[in-house]
Amino acid sequence: MAKNITIFTTNTCSYCVMVKRFLDMKGQNYDVVNLDENPERQQEALAMSGALTVPITIVTKDDDSQEVVVGYNLSRLAPAIA
Repeated sequence: MAKNITIFTTNTCSYCVMVKRFLDMKGQNYDVVNLDENPERQQEALAMSGALTVPITIVTKDDDSQEVVVGYNLSRLAPAIA
């Protein structure tokens, strides 16, 4: 079960919109970090994911373990939030 979900996005990312729409349909709450508006957090996103692309979805579980899903990857995101 997901305890906390954070999505790193940008203003022009269409896949970010799709991830947010998926989470909305699943009734999940999430925080959004827009890297265009918060460029100081880009290093944090890179360190967590190893990726220079968005969306980066960080799912923190009840046991405080984290799953990092890069891109619009429902085959990884769906089980991560279950």
